[in-house]
Amino acid sequence: LKNVLIVYAHQSSGSFNAAAKDVAVEVLKASGCTVDVSDLYAINFKATATVEDITVGVKDPDCFCYAEETKLAWERNELSSDITKEQCKLKKADLVIFQFPMYWFSVPAIMKGWIDRVLTLGFAFSPEKCYGEGFFKDKMAMLSFTTGSHQSMFSANAINGDMNITLWPLQNGILHYCGFKVLAPEIFWAPAHVSRSECSTMLNHWRIRLGSLMSEKPLVFPPLDYFEKETGFQLKPEIIEKFATKEYGLAVGVHQGKKVPLNNQMRSSGCKCCSNRTVMPK
Repeated sequence: LKNVLIVYAHQSSGSFNAAAKDVAVEVLKASGCTVDVSDLYAINFKATATVEDITVGVKDPDCFCYAEETKLAWERNELSSDITKEQCKLKKADLVIFQFPMYWFSVPAIMKGWIDRVLTLGFAFSPEKCYGEGFFKDKMAMLSFTTGSHQSMFSANAINGDMNITLWPLQNGILHYCGFKVLAPEIFWAPAHVSRSECSTMLNHWRIRLGSLMSEKPLVFPPLDYFEKETGFQLKPEIIEKFATKEYGLAVGVHQGKKVPLNNQMRSSGCKCCSNRTVMPK
């Protein structure tokens, strides 16, 4: 692990997110990493994916398709400079950390804009090169974020629902889809509603974890060879049969109508029942 990119989205330098970002920069630099920070609010990063992201005329202005047009522009080096600058940082990075406050069970709009605009078709993904075969399969990525609600409100029996389910679109549908090896998220539960001492404790845990990120095993997702292209990427009959007697499904999204596997998208709590669920059943 040599090059780290932190994509950071918070408006205030006095925020807990800023503190978490600063801890990451400090610890990773001390361990010999080169750390790049994309401070999205500071650079006023444009959130909307529009025709202005292409510096030369588009192929079909009457029926503009952002994905196809930006693919052509990327191939011709005709993307706007703010996009190409971020793509250059991403190409260098061995690890990408997304640091943000969770807004409406997802990332802030400015960070979603970074995802929409920087992870262009052809550069970050293609229908032929995705998931385990994705372009970024030699890179790692992780989410590090704050919540507005306490941890107790994000359980399978709580009003906000299971955080594992909330994280599936971000971790599987974006990061894993682009090929990243996805490290379990660092979740700072409701820092605005706990004491300064508890905030310090959360940051200290983050500091300790940062020191051993290289040794962490990534989250496990069902591999591509479990699915059959000819049937629209459905699970192969032999895979369905192999796991038919299992109590839990393969993953949060690929649950086969069974119980959602525990801790599939988060770090193990340390108990055996949860840690067993973070690996694919044999």
